[in-house]
Amino acid sequence: MSDPAPLEDLLDPQPVVGSDVVYRGLVWDVRRDRVDLGAAGVVSRDVLDHPGAVGILVLDADERVALVQQYRHPIGLRDWEIPAGLTDIAGEPPLLAAQRELAEEADLVAARWDTLVDYFTSPGYTSEALRIYLAREVTDVPAGDRHTRTGEELGMEVRWVPLDEAHEAILDGRLHNPHTVVAILSAYAARADGWSRLRPADAPWPLWERLRPS
Repeated sequence: MSDPAPLEDLLDPQPVVGSDVVYRGLVWDVRRDRVDLGAAGVVSRDVLDHPGAVGILVLDADERVALVQQYRHPIGLRDWEIPAGLTDIAGEPPLLAAQRELAEEADLVAARWDTLVDYFTSPGYTSEALRIYLAREVTDVPAGDRHTRTGEELGMEVRWVPLDEAHEAILDGRLHNPHTVVAILSAYAARADGWSRLRPADAPWPLWERLRPS
């Protein structure tokens, strides 16, 4: 009996025989594709066409995580989140987007960056690919250089929480933001492994490149 193949997602796009944009939004569009599934026939699927995003798990020397509290209208909650943002600026590499978002949302800069985890937020309906970085050796952005926040980010609180406490809050059902849950669980596991499995900050991310809207 041969050894099984490594556990890995398989890139296997099926033929699209027709596609129309059925909604154009402020940030993302909805596309209706007709997909040929072979023996299963041709099916119609709505896809939220997303530019992708990055998130940042900030960890200080005392193993505290930086979280921001932001109002999210669709769920009516002020949830606690890791700093995060869209990769929607043409030509901006994901790492630079993460560094920009960290400064804008948390007034922080980091000297050490690693790739923590990549994932899709909801592959049943959206093409959003998200990379979470681990940022360490952090310092404050000088007061005169700080980003002016507007909208839901105005007055956003930044809170430093021990990684163990954040992990417990997730298991207790008190934190719900998906980026934050994935980031904290991944960091908790990576720390137990001595951070030995971290990838470089500039690790290839071909799926993000393939899925970005044209």
